[in-house]
Amino acid sequence: MSHGKTIRIYLADGSPTGIRHAELVNWTGQAIVCPRARIGELAAWEESKRPGVYVLFGEDETATKPRAYIGEAENVLDRLQSHIKNKDFWDRVVLFTSKDANLTKAHVKYLEARFIQLAIEAARMVLENGNAPQLPALPRPDRDAMEDFLEPARILLSALGFPLLQPLVKKASIETSGKAGPLASIRLFFKVPKLGVDAQGAATDEGFVVFAGSLGAARIQDYLNQGWKDRREELQADGSLVVERDNVRFTRDVLFSSASAAAAIVCGGSRNGREVWKTKTGKTLKVLEEELTGAEPGKAQTSDG
Repeated sequence: MSHGKTIRIYLADGSPTGIRHAELVNWTGQAIVCPRARIGELAAWEESKRPGVYVLFGEDETATKPRAYIGEAENVLDRLQSHIKNKDFWDRVVLFTSKDANLTKAHVKYLEARFIQLAIEAARMVLENGNAPQLPALPRPDRDAMEDFLEPARILLSALGFPLLQPLVKKASIETSGKAGPLASIRLFFKVPKLGVDAQGAATDEGFVVFAGSLGAARIQDYLNQGWKDRREELQADGSLVVERDNVRFTRDVLFSSASAAAAIVCGGSRNGREVWKTKTGKTLKVLEEELTGAEPGKAQTSDG
């Protein structure tokens, strides 16, 4: 069972876009978010001069995803100052160090390797790192301590607006039966045999995720919204969709803004996603939503106002 978390955020100059210090209650780690143009101000922060792991974030007008670079250093501030000279793409950094100053070089190299592993698995951003480094050998107590450090860091990074390490959906918790529970825990299906559509996915807090291995129709209908046509082209360009005869196959989990957007990309034509995505027993996403909100399925809600 998961438990709630409390996050404290300190705005150094009262601005939500300036330097921010963040921590989870009862966690030995800490995070600092800093715009590129204000890296020099970190000289006044002793927290930035310790061993730690950091992530550079930036946008690329030619790419469909944000870009990120993960690194480690014995003195994070020194390394960031060097990146001002040799890396142009980034405009923000999030760095993690320890409040008790117990992180060593070996520890942060382990964290760097694990950050990269999780970022590759999540596939939310274009990772500027080269090959993923091997996990350094640590004594078991140290390794377990770093895994305990890692999960709060992942949560905090996402809460700060950088879901780099956050999986699109936790497939281990997905049910196929359509039992009552959070929508993200229910596997949904979209099948149109005559079009070769055989897709699976789940509704999440962020939108709708179509799972890797799903099959869609290769042919795009002329009436399909141009924005969705462009999205299909982007997914094919980055390898998320590959054409296989009369089908397209998803090579990775892909997040869409809505169930209808996901359905449109899958079948190549406009569909009401809340009607076409169904449980194994045939219950539609629309009915599931109504059940979870307490609404009587099939009846519109009225207001006294």
